[in-house]
Amino acid sequence: MKLYCLSGHPTLPCNVLKFKSTTIMLDCGLDTTSVLNFLPLPLVHSPRLSKLPGWVSKDGSLNLEKRELLDLSTIDVILISNYHCMMALPYITEHTGFTGTVYATEPTLQIGRLLMEELVNFMERVPKAQSATCWKNKEIQRMLPGPLKDAVDVWTWKRCYSMQEVNSALSKVQLVGYSQKVELFGAVQVSPLSSGYSLGSSNWVIQSHHEKVSYVSGSSLLTTHPQPMDQSSLKNSDVLILTGLTQMPTANPDGMLGEFCSNLAMTIRAGGNVLVPCYSSGVIYDLLECLYQFIESANLGTTPFYFISPVANSSLEFSQIFAEWLCHNKQTKVYLPEPPFPHAELIQTNKLKHYPSIHGDFSSEFRQPCVVFTGHPSLRFGDVVHFMELWGKSSLNTVIFTEPDFSYLDALAPYQPLAMKCVYCPIDTRLNFHQVSKLLKEVQPLHVVCPEQYTQPPLTQSHRSDLMLELQPPPMPYRRCSVLNLPFRRRYERVYILPELANSLVPSEVKPGVSVATVSAVLQSKDNKHTLQSVPKAPPVAPSKKRKRVMEEPPVTMAPKPLLSGAVPLEAFLATLQKHGITEVKVEETADGHILHLQAEDTLIQLEEDGTHIVCDNNEPLRATLRDLVLRFLQKL
Repeated sequence: MKLYCLSGHPTLPCNVLKFKSTTIMLDCGLDTTSVLNFLPLPLVHSPRLSKLPGWVSKDGSLNLEKRELLDLSTIDVILISNYHCMMALPYITEHTGFTGTVYATEPTLQIGRLLMEELVNFMERVPKAQSATCWKNKEIQRMLPGPLKDAVDVWTWKRCYSMQEVNSALSKVQLVGYSQKVELFGAVQVSPLSSGYSLGSSNWVIQSHHEKVSYVSGSSLLTTHPQPMDQSSLKNSDVLILTGLTQMPTANPDGMLGEFCSNLAMTIRAGGNVLVPCYSSGVIYDLLECLYQFIESANLGTTPFYFISPVANSSLEFSQIFAEWLCHNKQTKVYLPEPPFPHAELIQTNKLKHYPSIHGDFSSEFRQPCVVFTGHPSLRFGDVVHFMELWGKSSLNTVIFTEPDFSYLDALAPYQPLAMKCVYCPIDTRLNFHQVSKLLKEVQPLHVVCPEQYTQPPLTQSHRSDLMLELQPPPMPYRRCSVLNLPFRRRYERVYILPELANSLVPSEVKPGVSVATVSAVLQSKDNKHTLQSVPKAPPVAPSKKRKRVMEEPPVTMAPKPLLSGAVPLEAFLATLQKHGITEVKVEETADGHILHLQAEDTLIQLEEDGTHIVCDNNEPLRATLRDLVLRFLQKL
């Protein structure tokens, strides 16, 4: 069993597991941090941005992880754990010869489609007068300013996919539900479990009849809107692959929510605007729910909230219809009937308004001071670029970063000098090191495999041993482009026996409660299933006057020799030898049993736990007699 690591980003994993005769890709996250190396894509031409020194024009490149370790056309199945970990799917399914199946839950598919559609929309709606690719040449890259000069493997950076490629990729997705067992080629079963992180997010169990591998990615034990994490099904794993832990282990999500609300209220009261760069699904649902409870107490009832995204309407509607994927409290609201999320009430009362872009209705209905939720969190494309240009010159305004995927200082770099206030409140509900240590003690896997980053403290906090995994035995670390031989070997395989063959067996009891039967059969292996069938009988030969050659005669099926069971008791065997006139017997005790030396007959008998040997030269009658005496004490099967 081997594990190939194709990603160097622990929270955007891409691993390939070779298990029995199947090749399974675990997630295909897309690392978009490479966009921080480029200028923002403004909706209208910005002289200030285009003349910034030390930067190059952006051509919409995204970082695609290593693919040379493995021929991706050999992948049989892709398992998706959550919608953030499927953003590279079109690159794999459309450009590698992939012919397999992708498995994901329905919310993961639908919300993943929205995020891809939004990304494509952000890229395609800004026309690019020219496209630069020569800079990826190593000789030219060395002459570029930092950080592009120091970027690694820039030749792997790809242009954003198209909507046609997105639709083609998602047509290969097969929907699954929690705890549903899907059989892969008769070799293994895969089953998604609730991970508690986002709508439809999953951990996966991959198991055969005798081995079990658990894949834990992007999980949460906090009480938020998704179904709680299923921990019990992870027990008794031979190997647990762990990835997708929190990127902010020292930031408490509840504390960050409180800080978010207080900074928002202070800005609004001072007459400023608040900009929240965010994804169109996920944490935004919790932010809106928090604000719903906070608005009245903070006297913000008249402040408009705007959610601007090409998929804003779909995202808000999807969150309300996926009731079976929500936590129990939100599920019960559906049967009252009430909408599970309070942002439905905010929309009905016109406190929250959503728009596909800043054009059209928004420009006529827009009023300040206000709160705007929009993308992209990198501040490199999307409507957020316009608001940074619009509000960045006033110290009354505030930008609040809640997504932990990007360095907020790097995101703000092309907008400097900036007068507006910046607040960093990263909200990451995924497992922290304390929670995952407790989880592993409960589920007790034999072996844990995790990214190398989790086995050592962060570089900036090298003294914090609590910000790493300390397990016994130590976890097996992997890094980008590494190949691990997972530390367990398959020992057993399940074999089925046909009913007619089972009926012909005659069990013999070898000890109380244990019976054994010999089987003579033909083993058939098909679709990774093994079956014992009766030995076919030779067809009767028609009488013929012609003389046939010996080679044409059907082979004779020999009856199998009977197996022997039991032990030869020493005292009783010596007594039997005396009855048959063998009296001069010298007994020697060994580590495995006894050696009997028949001195007069010059013969040795070795009585051992798993066998009996008679050493007798040139006296076949004596050997046959001794063999028959030994057989008296053994049971034939």
